[in-house]
Amino acid sequence: MSESKRHLEELSFYSESLQEDVTLLVYLPSNYSTLYKYSLLIAQDGKDYVMYGRAPRLIDELMKESTIDRTIFVGIPYKDPSDRREKYHPNGLQNEAYIRFLAHELIPFLDDKYPTYQMGKTRTLIGDSLAATVSLVTAIQYPNTFGNVIMHSPFVNEDVLKAVNEFSTPSLLDLYHVIGTQETAVKTTKDGVLNFIEPNRQLHEAMKSKGYAVFYDEFDGNHTWKYWQKDIKRSLEMMLR
Repeated sequence: MSESKRHLEELSFYSESLQEDVTLLVYLPSNYSTLYKYSLLIAQDGKDYVMYGRAPRLIDELMKESTIDRTIFVGIPYKDPSDRREKYHPNGLQNEAYIRFLAHELIPFLDDKYPTYQMGKTRTLIGDSLAATVSLVTAIQYPNTFGNVIMHSPFVNEDVLKAVNEFSTPSLLDLYHVIGTQETAVKTTKDGVLNFIEPNRQLHEAMKSKGYAVFYDEFDGNHTWKYWQKDIKRSLEMMLR
């Protein structure tokens, strides 16, 4: 059995907000010890960040190099594309309930089970596409709970731009934001084929004008894990220090 498999736990607990059981994929680093405190990296599209992003393996490597802080990875898988949209999309029927679950149920559960720092700046939300969108909106609503966000090609609409522009304390957040220059015709579950690059540029301009602390970059690629996977290491190095 590989080191990664040995330390990846699958947990489940009931969410009152969502009225359903939620599965968690928790990766404890290879040198995990209850004698130390840990930061949290919480991934929407959690299974994808394990399988395609290889985030747990990278956490181990970067911790051994003393490049990042001690970190526990928590991935939240979605059930199917419809479930993903209802929870992650700003207009999804379960979007508000999912955000409440993250802030009011998941964090108390993790803080009780593991030796975490229990501070907003030591909790990072990460996601791709719609998973990045719900990560950003959650941090804006609960900036004292989640202090950092890593966004790989987020979906951006007027609701997202409104939330960013109306947020009164952007200094509470540290953001990492990348988008591909070829993301001009992205197929979505219900919204048709969308241009992602232009709304993301609008999002970046809004963040700059509001004084957000954000790292922004455009990569030469499209809306796929082929390109996001190459960026994971840099994003972890920058946001988990």
